[in-house]
Amino acid sequence: MEKSKIVLPCPPYIAPVLRQEIENLGYKVTHEGPLDVALEGTKTDCMHLNLHLRTANKVLFLIKSFKANNPDKLYQQLYQVKWEEILDENGYLCITSYVNNEKILNTQFANVRVKDAIVDRLKDKTGIRPDSGPLRDQMVVFLHWMEDQVSIYLDTSGETISKHGYRKIPGKAPMNESLAAATILASNWKPNQVFINPMCGSGTLAIEAACIAANKAPGLNREKFGFHYLKGFDLDAWEKLKEEAIHNEKPIECEIIAGDNSRMAIQAAKQNAEEAGVADAITFEKKDFRDSTIPESDGVVFLNPEYGERLGEEEELANVYSQIGDFFKRDCKGKTGYIFTGNMNLAKKIGLRTKRRIPFMNAKIECRLLEYELYAGTKKDKG
Repeated sequence: MEKSKIVLPCPPYIAPVLRQEIENLGYKVTHEGPLDVALEGTKTDCMHLNLHLRTANKVLFLIKSFKANNPDKLYQQLYQVKWEEILDENGYLCITSYVNNEKILNTQFANVRVKDAIVDRLKDKTGIRPDSGPLRDQMVVFLHWMEDQVSIYLDTSGETISKHGYRKIPGKAPMNESLAAATILASNWKPNQVFINPMCGSGTLAIEAACIAANKAPGLNREKFGFHYLKGFDLDAWEKLKEEAIHNEKPIECEIIAGDNSRMAIQAAKQNAEEAGVADAITFEKKDFRDSTIPESDGVVFLNPEYGERLGEEEELANVYSQIGDFFKRDCKGKTGYIFTGNMNLAKKIGLRTKRRIPFMNAKIECRLLEYELYAGTKKDKG
């Protein structure tokens, strides 16, 4: 099967985590940038990556790279591609893009020229002109145009794979699924250790921990991807990949505890966990974080408190962050503590020395995953 470049875009700071995920799946990474990771592979590899990756946004399969300094050259080059062998003329086509070219003031214009080249070619070769528009639920083609360098990709994901398909009810301080997974994978948590998630909100962190512990492929929650709508889609290969993924799932051998003082949050978290197929593996408790159940065994205590984005909230939350510090010192000895926050002023109120500060972005908010080693005795005793 023909190989090409596969590019996996991701949010800022997540590329090192994504690279590790890709290598754990047995692939060799050829490039790691601030916002993407790349490798060589086939369309079947694209299916495998869509099924298993927790921290990527998309899986893009390169069709052609070339030089073009204006929209007419772009059209001419793209018309030459044998789209009739790649896309279904009876389907629905969406064009997305990243354009940084001084001659293109309106990105939509570049998208229209890509769409025109593809549908004109399909009409000329098959007699049928596909529908097109903004929906990303079928065939999606991605244009990357930087100065005069153009790359055109099949977006084999369609809708983003950063959503893992189980979160029907988001929480108050939401992290999306891929960000939650990235923070857990960047932590020192091992899937045989206890994972305690006070302030669990809609349960995303606890659910992602359970899915990681079970080796559950996130793509199993989803019915269709962009690759389903490509010509030559190999249904047998896809079914085989899903069967292998299910066969490779493991029983969860660790304790996962998710707590929140809101009854509605706990109900939402339970519902989301049911949807993800891991509800039986998580102990849910309606408790204030300071009353959380903390088992004796090794593990982590992982909190995602609110950041205080609106005026006046920061003052109210200062006390909460101070109480988190007290809770860590009093009740979590011998564990590793993690706080994910977008407010470093509030983080100072925790009053403990961080071991690591790992940068992330939550939408447009610069955040940190703060790691605290919560010694059982004194630091001297540990030495």
